[in-house]
Parts: sequence; structure tokens; C-alpha cells
Amino acid sequence: MVRRFAFWLAEHDNRTEVPSSQLVTGRYRRRVPYIYAPSQIADLVVEAGRLPSPYGLRAALWQTLFGLIAVTGMRVNEALSLDQHDVDLERAILTLRNTKNGKDRQLPVNEDTAHWLVRYAELRDRLVPQQSSRFFIKEDGEPAGDCGARYNFAQVSRNIGLRSPQAFNRHGHGPRIHDLRHTFAVHTILDWFRDGRDIETEMYKLSTYLGHSEPKHTFWYIEAVPELMQLAAARAERRVLEDAS
Repeated sequence: MVRRFAFWLAEHDNRTEVPSSQLVTGRYRRRVPYIYAPSQIADLVVEAGRLPSPYGLRAALWQTLFGLIAVTGMRVNEALSLDQHDVDLERAILTLRNTKNGKDRQLPVNEDTAHWLVRYAELRDRLVPQQSSRFFIKEDGEPAGDCGARYNFAQVSRNIGLRSPQAFNRHGHGPRIHDLRHTFAVHTILDWFRDGRDIETEMYKLSTYLGHSEPKHTFWYIEAVPELMQLAAARAERRVLEDAS
């Protein structure tokens, strides 16, 4: 606003100095993601399975949800918004509707993931006969929500030492549930580098799978994670040497 005013004022007073656009930067900066080690994800899922509740559905609910996000990279609200008819357990395909970008997309899952979804669904149907149409529901039959997901994730994270203890049921600071999505993306790209795949081609596939509106949001992971940046730089250096020879 100051620069635009200065441009206007300079037309009337040649003594006016227009501030540099670099004087104050107001660009949005992404938060550096926390990348979980595979052992940490395993600990989170196992600990979620120990959450106490009268009938045992709480543990199964959050254990299944956290595990699903970890192995698919879904957004938290995408998983919570799944209706029962969106989860095709026979074909192992999930249908995500009206996602962040206003589009539907389908996600195939592997047999192990489908197996855990079946186990949760069977327990849910046995314990809660009167229920919401949502796939993930609580013991009272109501849909599981975003606040509950973040609260239980924070509690599990504290239990395994990823967050410090907090008073008054506060969440505290530390790795987030959304970082499971980041971790999925980063580990996928790392595997591609190690396999020697064409990264640019694969990244467009990953962008579609994750539901990004533009591929640049997927390529961001390379600059955000030092290990990926090092691998990308090393590959670029090899290409230069190959071209030179």
C-alpha cells in the first residue's frame, strides 16, 4: 500500500522516493514439514490402538484413521468426510468427494490397508447399530470430527514422546497429523530417486493422487526437504557431466 501511494505521490512531487519491493516481504511461507521415521508412524498407530473407551471403538477409530492417512497421504478432512458408500472394500478403492479443490477423485489402496478398513467397519457395525452414514464414527454414532482427530493425535503423540506433556488438555506443540501427509509424499519421492525413476513424470502422477491443484505444490517437497534437495542436485550434476562427455 505504501509503495502504490508513493508511485502516485511521485507524479506530483519528484522528491518522493518509492520504497523497494524487497524492503518488507509479505509473501506466504510454508511451514517446514516434519517427516516421520517409519518407526515413529508405527509407534503412533500402535499407541492409538491403546486409547481407552467403554467399548473399544475409540482405539479402533483413531488407529485406523491415522494409519490410513499415513499410507495414502489423504488430508485429514478428506478421510473424515468419507461416507460408507465411498469405501469400496471389495475393490479396495476410496472415493473422495468435493475435496479441497472442489473435485472428486479415487484412491486405490493395497490389500493390507483394505484389511484394516474391513476390521474397523466390522467392529463399528457390531458396536454401533444406529449410526451416521459416515465411515468413521464415534461410539455415540456421531461422525468423527476434526477436533477429535487432532486432540487424540496430540494425546498419542505425547504418549510416545513426540510432544511434551500439557496441562488442561492442551494440544501443545510438535509434529502434526497433517505431517503424515507430508511424510507420505516425501517417502514416495525418495523411493523414486532410489529406484532411478523419471522424477518429473512421476511427480505429475503424485500431484494427481494427492489432489493438488497445481504440480508446483508437489514439487515444493523437493526444496522443502534437504535430503530430496541433495538427491535432486546430485542427479542434475550427473546430467551435466553426462552431457559434457
